[in-house]
Amino acid sequence: MIAIVDYDAGNLHSVGKAVETVGLRARTTARPADLESADAVILPGVGAFAPCMARLAERGFVAPLCAYLAADRPFLGICLGLQMLFEWGEEGPGAPGLGFFPGRVARIDAPGRAIPQIGWNALRMARATPLFEGIPDGEYFYFVHSFHARPARADDLVASVPYGESVTAAVARGRVHAVQFHPEKSSAAGLRLFRNFGRLAARPA
Repeated sequence: MIAIVDYDAGNLHSVGKAVETVGLRARTTARPADLESADAVILPGVGAFAPCMARLAERGFVAPLCAYLAADRPFLGICLGLQMLFEWGEEGPGAPGLGFFPGRVARIDAPGRAIPQIGWNALRMARATPLFEGIPDGEYFYFVHSFHARPARADDLVASVPYGESVTAAVARGRVHAVQFHPEKSSAAGLRLFRNFGRLAARPA
């Protein structure tokens, strides 16, 4: 069972439908205790960094998520769900994140380009991971965001996209993966990524 975290700030229906389309079982949950019994966790996110971190805290998810991540259990962050894995988000007044990945989340530096980035962009793969198995370098995914993560550790970066600067598109460490784009809105490539996540979750630690 894949637990999709519900904190009133995610594209829950579309993520759940995409997961089920590839034959995986998913359950949306607002109960932090459900993370312990889940086979895998997806943290979606739509909105601003600080208010979404506040909602996670209000629902009691921060400590359970940190413990889950520290245990190297199968995890997928999507969009803001990637950004909140970092130490600090600069959006608005700024706020601390979950701190799993060292680094900050900053506004995209793209003079002359529209912000937010909305639309399809081609991945530039930095390294291979099981999440992107069968997904070629240059594959297009759908993005909607104004901020992006700047990892402090080069080894955490999996993929980027060009948009004014080199914009972080995916990060990973161990069995913790996260993507800035929306796989649930990315057609066949997005479904392939969810299918890969299911396989990753089924592998023994």
